[in-house]
Amino acid sequence: MELGRLEIYKISLTLSDTIWIIYSTLDNDLKYNIGSQVMRSIDSIGANIAEGYGRFHYKDSIKFYYNARGSLWESKHWIYLMYKRELINKKQYNQMIKNLEILGKKLNSFIKNIKEKNEKR
Repeated sequence: MELGRLEIYKISLTLSDTIWIIYSTLDNDLKYNIGSQVMRSIDSIGANIAEGYGRFHYKDSIKFYYNARGSLWESKHWIYLMYKRELINKKQYNQMIKNLEILGKKLNSFIKNIKEKNEKR
């Protein structure tokens, strides 16, 4: 299977595309403060999935998937702050949080499946 067909990776790319659109609308001072933080954390989810996917040993891969999960939680934090500070509207907030929740569940299942598959060997 190639990385681009991996569902968790596709969801992470959708989130990255969404945050890029939001980032592009921010004033310059906000781009360099909260905007770059939220974009970095969301982009880090997909980057860690990609890096984990490219690792040879499953335990090494899982380490990067855990990093992706950490970035996911950081992203929730930044999205919440953007909403609280009225930088995104309720619809944008709800959609981003919904997609992060879906990705979190799928990422946890993905990690669990990799562990179970390799522990049976």
